[in-house]
Amino acid sequence: MKHLKHILISLVAIFLLLTLFILIFRLPSYTIKTSGKLYIVNKISRSITVFDLFKGKQIAEVPINMESHEAITTIDKSKVIVTNYGTINKDGNLIKVINTKTNEIEKTINLKQNIRTNGIANLSETNKIALIDYANNNLLVLNTKTDSIEKQIQTKQKFSHLSVIHPTKPLAYVTNMKSNSVSVIDLNKNKVIKIIPCGLTAESIDITPNGSEIWVTNKNGNSITIINTSTYKVIETLNTGNEPLKVKFSIDGNYCLIANASDGTISIYNQLSKKQIKTINIPGKNKFLERILYHTPRPVNIFMHPNGLYAFIANSNADKIEVLDMKTFTIVSTIGTGRVPDALTFVE
Repeated sequence: MKHLKHILISLVAIFLLLTLFILIFRLPSYTIKTSGKLYIVNKISRSITVFDLFKGKQIAEVPINMESHEAITTIDKSKVIVTNYGTINKDGNLIKVINTKTNEIEKTINLKQNIRTNGIANLSETNKIALIDYANNNLLVLNTKTDSIEKQIQTKQKFSHLSVIHPTKPLAYVTNMKSNSVSVIDLNKNKVIKIIPCGLTAESIDITPNGSEIWVTNKNGNSITIINTSTYKVIETLNTGNEPLKVKFSIDGNYCLIANASDGTISIYNQLSKKQIKTINIPGKNKFLERILYHTPRPVNIFMHPNGLYAFIANSNADKIEVLDMKTFTIVSTIGTGRVPDALTFVE
């Protein structure tokens, strides 16, 4: 009996030591130095982590008290704006504005309608942003100075989700998840000028820096639809990993990154050749030891540093940001976050 007691105590001690080792091993490790502050929206923590990319440390935690999936930095870099995805019992009609000097909420804009906002993008005019209302399938133009909705344009499709704005033309492109399509909206004429069929559950969208192509991830189709913005024709459909949630072009436009959430991978494509050149496996899924030492990876969002040197990948299951070197296409650092990081934005 005494011998059995010693064995049990030893096993418990080994288990506790192993658990401690795994917890220490899973701690984020940030080893690079680059410019600016990264703003990380934590869905479950309902907060924003502000991380200094040069000092390598968190400098603020901003409570927002809502579940936000999308964020942008205003053109003048003075504010970060986040949308409220909403819940079953509450509409997502609140927009919160964070002052980037004080890292505090400057104001809350109540849209005062049965609205659920998700997609958000800057427009060319100062204090004007585009919002996607996925409950009513509208693109809204919001004046953040007067807090008023100046335009409300129907997408003519179902479950409108995310958007991107053409770099030189007054055009918005909106993904429609239930309709498996992209709506092209003329922001001067205030109407849809084209509906482009895509794959199953058109989710995320990005546009090349020169505005020549839009790439759309089809979440349940495990594919990318590539569209020529001059002809509105689908020029190619590429296979991806499972559940491609986000698409993002490199700053120079040479590469396109896809976050495959269910696979725990990042697919990298050459924009010109349309060929996949690499798959990055985020540790935690492929090998037995990895599964013990890491959280199961789930990449859900991508942000490119303006200097073009790094990409930041929100790994929601691990509560980390994976930092990707854009020259070597390898993960070189990690940043700790709140619970379930998603949207990312940046201030120099």
